Amino acid sequence: MAAKPTLTNRIVYSFELFEQVLARGGTLTIVVALLALSWLNSPWAASWLYLWENPLTITFGKFSIAKPIGFWVQQVLLALFYLALGLELKRVLRVGELKERPDMLFAIAAALGGMLIPAALYLYLAPAAAQAGWSVVATAEAAAVLALLALASNSLSLSLRVFLSSTAIMQGIASLLLSVILYTSIQNLLALSVATGVFGLLVVLRALRNRSMWLYLLLGLVMLVSFLLAGVQGAVAGVLLALVIPIHSRVLEEDFVTTTDTIMGQLHALRMMKRPEPGEEIEEDFQAAAHTLRVNCTESLSPLRRLQRKLLPWAAYLSLPLFALAYVPFAYNSFAWRDLLGPVPMGIFVSLVLGKPLGMLLFAWLASLTGIVRIPASVHWGQLTGGTLLMGAGFMLSLFQGQQVFSATEQLTLVKISIYAASAVAGLLGLLVLAVAGKTKDLPHTQV
Repeated sequence: MAAKPTLTNRIVYSFELFEQVLARGGTLTIVVALLALSWLNSPWAASWLYLWENPLTITFGKFSIAKPIGFWVQQVLLALFYLALGLELKRVLRVGELKERPDMLFAIAAALGGMLIPAALYLYLAPAAAQAGWSVVATAEAAAVLALLALASNSLSLSLRVFLSSTAIMQGIASLLLSVILYTSIQNLLALSVATGVFGLLVVLRALRNRSMWLYLLLGLVMLVSFLLAGVQGAVAGVLLALVIPIHSRVLEEDFVTTTDTIMGQLHALRMMKRPEPGEEIEEDFQAAAHTLRVNCTESLSPLRRLQRKLLPWAAYLSLPLFALAYVPFAYNSFAWRDLLGPVPMGIFVSLVLGKPLGMLLFAWLASLTGIVRIPASVHWGQLTGGTLLMGAGFMLSLFQGQQVFSATEQLTLVKISIYAASAVAGLLGLLVLAVAGKTKDLPHTQV
């Protein structure tokens, strides 16, 4: 029986890898969230509380931060997740599937509608004391969307998947930055100055075409710690670092193809000269050629793709699941069911389930009337309707925003439950509409 081939014989594009890893991470996060709920409501609930409230101190020069472990999960590990999201969005918009202006503008218009309409609906329904909660419904999460799309069908249009993933990332990053700008109270101006200076240095390094990945990461870490000392969410450092990572390779495509063809020609010539018996390999020549190709491939990858390839599994399989373990649970006996009908929980539920898809579809339709945008290839409005419904199911980043706004209030448990309920309803409705809308084949993939 022939051995199962282990080599890939087709080009695998960046989005496919991003989609696979993030969808698996989203699925793992849902499983961990259910386990966390069981843990907190079990006889071992005290161990859960002890784990996340246990302090951990990190020292940076003469400054030090002593915070619970849960704080580091929220501020540091989610910074890693936002870095991975920022890298993917930069790739998609600069050289990827949305690099053409009509495609980019269509996605931006839909993302804007998916923020403004649910935020406006929430502000209309919520009391004045809870107005800052608009960020809970303005955000979206690509991991949950991609995990649900994987359940919908493997044959759904690539264009639809890219569009939904990209608009979710846009909403997640934009809502984060807006909430930080509007509601952050600076605790240390010196630390904020250091963080700003480090970002300026990163911009200069990018302008000088510096490609030392370790230097970017080291300065990014300094920027992260400085932001934390200043009282700014660590996720901002992840977004800003993604902005400056170089996206282009220093190796020309023609040189890569020519060099690869030359090496393969040399290996083929060696086989012809040595004429190995059937089943016999010229091991040393074969391994030397494979190693040379590997070195050339690594050198040919852009810094953005190298960093994304290394960090994405950590972001998907560590950051989100640990955040779910630390912040998803709530005690079943800590609320009254009638309180779920209050203006804040209902505002969140209605805004995520109805406001988000209506906003995305409305703004996408209005943008299409201008003639300067382009609906994704092989996607029809029925699929867009189902996909935009799924956008209300991104419970992790909504919960992240909810933690920032309601952490010191009695509303937090109600906010959590309303987010989970909205995610479940939006996810089920989206999958149902996608099943009814049918499936279409994608056009040939010809991205850079």
